[in-house]
Amino acid sequence: MIQLSIYTTLGCHLCAQLEALVTTLANQEVALHRIEISDNDALVERYGVRIPVLVDGEGVELDRGFDLERLSAWLQARGWLDEVALNAITSPPEKAPPVGAHQRGGRRFLG
Repeated sequence: MIQLSIYTTLGCHLCAQLEALVTTLANQEVALHRIEISDNDALVERYGVRIPVLVDGEGVELDRGFDLERLSAWLQARGWLDEVALNAITSPPEKAPPVGAHQRGGRRFLG
């Protein structure tokens, strides 16, 4: 199991986005320890404009981890990246014709 900490605050939509990306892209289960910065002036000073900040067990921080390229590289460097999950996110979906579509008189109609 991957043990990570995330510096966050209540209502941080980027933090929620990062949490979802980490659990999607990790090649094993992730345990996230959430650290609320608003309870501590020193943490607000250090992380207030940088959250979300993801931290591994060795204390290595990742700013802007919600950026897919940065997060993928960070996870890959630790051997935690699920390449299949990354490809599923980054590959365009196959174009399938609309269900029930038909043509009549040169015009396309949806059924």
